[in-house]
Order: sequence, then C-alpha cells, then structure tokens
Amino acid sequence: MPEIPGRSLPGPLGPPRRRVLSTLAAGAIAAPVLAACSSPSAPTSTTSAAPSALPSTPSKPVTLNILDVAGNLALTRPMIEAFQDKHPEIVGRTTYSTGTAPQLASKVEAQQRADNVQIHLVLTGTDGLAAGIQKGLWYGLKPYYDAFIPGLMANYQPAAAAMTALAQDQGIELVWYPSGPLLEYDPAKVASPPATPDALLTWARANPGKFQYARPANSGPGRTFLMGLPYLLGDSDPTDPANGWAKTWAYLTELNKYVTAYPAGTSATMKNLAAGTVHMVTSTTGWSINPRALGTVPPTMKIAKFTPFTWVCDAQYGVIPKGVSADVLTAVLRLLAWMLTPEQQAFAYDKGYFYPGPAVKNVPLSRAPAASQQTITQYGHPDFDTWMTTYPIKNSLPATTQVTAFDLWNRRIGSSK
Repeated sequence: MPEIPGRSLPGPLGPPRRRVLSTLAAGAIAAPVLAACSSPSAPTSTTSAAPSALPSTPSKPVTLNILDVAGNLALTRPMIEAFQDKHPEIVGRTTYSTGTAPQLASKVEAQQRADNVQIHLVLTGTDGLAAGIQKGLWYGLKPYYDAFIPGLMANYQPAAAAMTALAQDQGIELVWYPSGPLLEYDPAKVASPPATPDALLTWARANPGKFQYARPANSGPGRTFLMGLPYLLGDSDPTDPANGWAKTWAYLTELNKYVTAYPAGTSATMKNLAAGTVHMVTSTTGWSINPRALGTVPPTMKIAKFTPFTWVCDAQYGVIPKGVSADVLTAVLRLLAWMLTPEQQAFAYDKGYFYPGPAVKNVPLSRAPAASQQTITQYGHPDFDTWMTTYPIKNSLPATTQVTAFDLWNRRIGSSK
C-alpha cells in the first residue's frame, strides 16, 4: 500500500505524488483507523440492480465522482480519461478528489445514511477496502463479472490474482506490485550492503543512527519491512503478528538501539538519505525508481535485497459504494473492465511509482508509453524482473491484521523514540 503526502495509515506505500488534486471536503469526518475497522453497521441505501436488469449502457451519460485514497490516480487517471474520450455516451464528465483511508468509511457511510451517495468509485488500498467490507459499504460485484468483466480471474497475473482474495468480490484489483522489503543505500558510504537481517543489525550497531525506516503505519517501505521480516527471520507464523512474530519483535527491539528516529513518512527518510544524514533506508521497487526519476534522491543511490528473500506484495482496488444509481453502476463497471485491458494497464508503469504496476497478463514494458519506458530504463533496477520470477511472493497482511502489527510496533518499538 503506497504512502502519499497527506495519506493516513495504514495504506499502500508509494513515492511522492506529482499531481495535485482536490482534497476531501473540509467537513469530512476523520475517523481513526481502529474505528473505521470496527463492527459492521449497515447503511440505509443498499439496493442494487440484478445483473439481468442492469443496462449495458446508461440511459444517458453520467457524471462520475471518483475518490482516491491510495495515490492510485497517478497510475490510472490516463485510463479513466481515455475511457471518457472513447465512450462519451457512457461518461459525460468526471470529477476527482483525494482523501485519506481512515476518513473513507465514515464519509461513505454518512452519504449512505442520508440516501445521497455522491461518491461513485473509490480507488483504495487494502486499508480502505477492508474498512468498507467490515461496514458493508461496497457492492458485491461477483454477480456482474460475467456480463461486464468476463474472464476476470483468468486475466490476472498469478501473484496479482492471489491479492484479489482480500477484496472478497467487493472490489476490482486494478494495479499490483511486489513491493519489497529492499534496502536503498549510498554506495559512497556503504561499500557492501548487508545481505541478511543479521548483517543489517551488525552494520547498524557499527554505524548508529545511519540506518532508518519510517513508522510502518505511515510508510510503504516501513510497512513492507515490518511484514517481510517474519519471512526473512523464519518466524513461526508470518501472518500472525500477535502470536507468531517472536523473532521479529526481538530483532526490532535490538535494532531499535541503533536507530535514532522513526520519521512520520517515507519522504523524510529519502530526503535524509539524499542529504547524507543517514546512509541506508528501507525501500521498495517503486521507492527506488520514482524518487530518483523525480530528482528527490540522487541517481547514484543503489538498491539491495536480502538473501534468502521473500517478496511482500501490494495492490490497489476500485470499489463501488452501495446506493449509486443503476446508470452509475453500469458506467463504473464498464470503466473497470476497460481499465483491465492490456492496452490501458500499460499506463500503470507510470514513472515507476508502483513498479511494475499492471495487474493483468501480457503487459510487458514495451507496451507502456515512451516516457514510462525511458524512466524504467534509466532508473529501474536490471534485476527486479529476475527477482520477481526467482523468489516467492506473499500477500501483504489484511488491513485489520496490519492494524494489530502497527499497534504492537508503536507500543514495543516506536514509543521509545
């Protein structure tokens, strides 16, 4: 789940955004993450049209209001605009707004209780996805697959297909990436990067204050580092932070002795790396490419992985709030199907923000826009694609389990700084 400026936790991890969009209305309720993930409370307006009754084209062009709480528009806005240009009979106008994942459930629920759903499509990571599932806010989309998105599951890459399980058929996975955990370092200060967690600990002990990662609940690389350590250390159950991470918590407690501070977000760690304040930080595929392409981090910075290695991947989804009209539901389903075609998925390469990005099969970099190809060629890592096919890829934790992990980290590790 990429982090973006202004994005709350927990959420996908991602480099600084380049597009400025309107924010959520000032009156939005900023509910805490734990509240957003509390017991379900059914909204009032939930009726959906049966698949047989849903028209294949709206009765008139609709205005689509799209809310992004994941930084996803950086990857998908060209797909959306291409659809509107191609199908003006379906979408006449599109509005965009951005917000935070903890605000999402409360905002949508308030609109549903007022029987005035103005948000038609939400672009979200696993955090907002899960909060809405627990509160019963999203349409169940499985009944519409055959009519609107035939062959959906067969179209996904295998690792991306695994991440669809987190949606419980209440969201359509739009983009995917293997994430990390990776290490980014200054080769002028680190001649030989650590190859194992123990080696990293030894290096941090010899170089106190020079290794850094941001608070996991507010950082993609920090979160991926936290979720990846149980696999790297051989913990008893990498999916259970409360009962199965004994080695991870012991490791992080020892590492904590040599970490001076945990910044609030990944951008701060990258700026510290660029300034020479620290010499090594946690990273991901996207964070190693995009900030260097944007000039935030010098192009000379290098990337390294652990050995043996296990990826922890991430994905982003499109969900539809209950209560939208049949015409809007039709339009959004048509749009989502369009976004999953190989031609449109090629835009997901972007500037490496979610590298590689495409969730579906048969979208090599050669199909991406020329600017994306140039960015990946210049700033990408030549071994990324090999690593993706060589090492196992695990799903990130479901959002509610991530909240448990973040709370434990805050109490056991972060509270000491």
